[in-house]
Amino acid sequence: MTVPSDQDVSDTGNRVDTVAPELARFLTARTGRSWPPDEDLFATGGLSSLFAMELVVHLEQTYGVTVRGTDLRLDNFRTLRRMVALVDRLRTGEPGDHGA
Repeated sequence: MTVPSDQDVSDTGNRVDTVAPELARFLTARTGRSWPPDEDLFATGGLSSLFAMELVVHLEQTYGVTVRGTDLRLDNFRTLRRMVALVDRLRTGEPGDHGA
């Protein structure tokens, strides 16, 4: 299994133009600080795996996607850019690691 680098997910297309700003606002509201697109949300130790589950619920409810199987890897939620790429991939039905 390969983990996408932030370079691999840098061009997510026009469909997600509204996802990044909304998700950035959500993160700022929940954490009290702004997050650059490639900053690891969990590296500082300030955010927990419980917060990762809150992110899953937010993505599913806000963007109408279902995050399941190996898409639940923490790496998909480490940065704003990776979450935007995940939403884009799930919305477009592109192949990915959806295994149960």
